[in-house]
Amino acid sequence: MNVSIKPYIEQHGTIHLIGIGGVSMNSLAELLLSLGACVTGSDRSETEVSERLEELGARITYAHLPENVEGADLIVRTAAVHDDNPEIVRARELGIPVMERAEAWGCIMLDYQNAICLAGTHGKTTTTSMMTMVAIQAALDPTVMVGSQLPAIGGTLRIGAKDCFIAESCEYCNSFLSFHPSVAVILNVEADHLDFFKDIDDIVHSFHRFCLLTPETGAVVVNADDPHAMQAVRGVDRRIITFGSDAHADVYPTNIVSRHGYYCFDAMVGGKRYAQVELSVPGRHNMMNALAVCAVSAFLGLPGEQVTTGLGLFTGSSRRFQLTGHLSCGATVVDDYAHHPSEMRATLSAARQMDFKRIICAFQPHTYTRTKALFDEFVEALRLCDHAVLAPIYAAREQNTIGISAADLAARIEGARSFESFSEIADYLAAEARQGDLILTMGAGNIDAVGRMLLDRDAG
Repeated sequence: MNVSIKPYIEQHGTIHLIGIGGVSMNSLAELLLSLGACVTGSDRSETEVSERLEELGARITYAHLPENVEGADLIVRTAAVHDDNPEIVRARELGIPVMERAEAWGCIMLDYQNAICLAGTHGKTTTTSMMTMVAIQAALDPTVMVGSQLPAIGGTLRIGAKDCFIAESCEYCNSFLSFHPSVAVILNVEADHLDFFKDIDDIVHSFHRFCLLTPETGAVVVNADDPHAMQAVRGVDRRIITFGSDAHADVYPTNIVSRHGYYCFDAMVGGKRYAQVELSVPGRHNMMNALAVCAVSAFLGLPGEQVTTGLGLFTGSSRRFQLTGHLSCGATVVDDYAHHPSEMRATLSAARQMDFKRIICAFQPHTYTRTKALFDEFVEALRLCDHAVLAPIYAAREQNTIGISAADLAARIEGARSFESFSEIADYLAAEARQGDLILTMGAGNIDAVGRMLLDRDAG
């Protein structure tokens, strides 16, 4: 049954969100409230995010109970909420329509003249944030949905006018296939989420379908350096704009200078200088992300000067090489969300250019299936740091039916250590840290807590 969220918004109906505290769900709830809908929701526990939603008018229950859906006109759920959830079961009994979060966002996008949907195995949050800064600088007054806290918009949502929607677009469970991009961006395509996708060919096919969602007047922006991304656009009869490391792409950098890992370059479009970019976030991978933004901006007809300014103003998103603090011994503590080997290599390579004496990486693997499927790649990535410290695998939605552990990774990496608790890791790092060290907590789970524990112990 195809359901549209728009009639329920227009009629100020009651829309119930299951898992309302999730990143994309809480942004959806806030947007729905701003549009005049009555919003209820449920989640497992109360957070600062849910408290804010309650202040804005949402009614939230902190338990998944059948009675939560009674009186609702429409149910929106995350992909993680399955048919056996008691609220879904009750909604079916009552005949209340149910839609997934991505479908709701897709319906909302249809109201916007331009919907810029940024996808890829990694780099989505950073590039979405960069695009947001440029759009704000160019006075597009964008509505934005991004997967991490962006200080410039005060969170993960910005509510703007109806001309421009900028959306981080995730391939997991084919969520982005519910979107309606006028510009589809493919940053890279690699093997990931293999608990859902069969293999890399299945992933490439999903990204191909994503490209085909763009209208004939739209465009697909794609990384020319990424073979699987280029495979995804093969046979797509839309305007294809490539970005890459050299002049074989439509958009490419010249006059590249790296200052302690922070890149400056001229962005070339159609063989002419479009923007002079000086990035405030480190790493070559961020130069590539910025080139994707330049490609989109040029297609939209934005002046290069505004792109220069917007990209320069971007200083990072939450948990993307984010400074946690400094220890009294002179070590620097930084946190990063990287949880795929390619992301880890990019982050560690960027750190290598930043004049630290040693890089100590405390890594928390994310999901058992990913750890097993990419085991050798994780080992190679972690060998890029001087000293690897492994935390227990973050289970997320999984059970350890595979019989794999972080200790298995540590056993393959010279000098690596694995621990069973964050407290043990913090104790070890406190004893190990020296002046000039970078202590990098890394992973998509809750490993960032280790950095805060380390600073608290140092202060005490």
